[in-house]
Amino acid sequence: MAGKKNYGQIFTKGLIKENPVLRLVLGTCPTLAVTTAAINGIGMGIAATVVLVGSNLVISLLRKVIPDRVRIPAYITIIAGFVTIVQMLVKAFAPAIDAALGIYLPLIVVNCIILARAEMFASKNTVLPSVLDGLGMGAGFTATLVVMGAIRELIGAGTLFSLPVTSAFMDPMLVAILPPGGFFVFGVLVALANKLAKRMGKKPVEATGCAGCPAAGACSGQSCPSGQAGKEGDAQ
Repeated sequence: MAGKKNYGQIFTKGLIKENPVLRLVLGTCPTLAVTTAAINGIGMGIAATVVLVGSNLVISLLRKVIPDRVRIPAYITIIAGFVTIVQMLVKAFAPAIDAALGIYLPLIVVNCIILARAEMFASKNTVLPSVLDGLGMGAGFTATLVVMGAIRELIGAGTLFSLPVTSAFMDPMLVAILPPGGFFVFGVLVALANKLAKRMGKKPVEATGCAGCPAAGACSGQSCPSGQAGKEGDAQ
């Protein structure tokens, strides 16, 4: 049984060392699309975290029951069930957030972060570590969305959580809330996250392509042209 220290490491690794967006580069589509405002990041982050925790919990419980040949369809079915519940709750209690997130809320079903954690962690671990992994990855995802949304909203609209901050004394740079601004902010945050992760002992990726993919272990390198997947510096 994992000790308290290991449980803490499982939870915190999703914040910086293995941040799903900035380190593993998963879920970039909703990250770039919904972060035009900080509040959107909170809504998407919480929704994804609920789905992550719920799906990890159920998949961990059923990991010895689900046949290996149909594990991916089974995972997607479980994830889709939680996404449907979350979408109905958001529509009922936060219609403004539902309108802002649009199609990206139901598309959580195919979010790479959730399917990757199901395949790489929940299917191989017991319930508590799987729940902690979902919470940690969800927290890292949410933090990234909120930071990106806050930066883009502040620069592009002069507001923060819809409250005026700089709009009274300087003109906003609208490019920040357009796609080019999203890619620029994303690139800056990726660079900062890599620098922080390196200081925390995370080794840099030593190979490119499938050989440098953090998820290479999930497919055993079957999608690589050479048939073999390499490993990240300290991939687990």
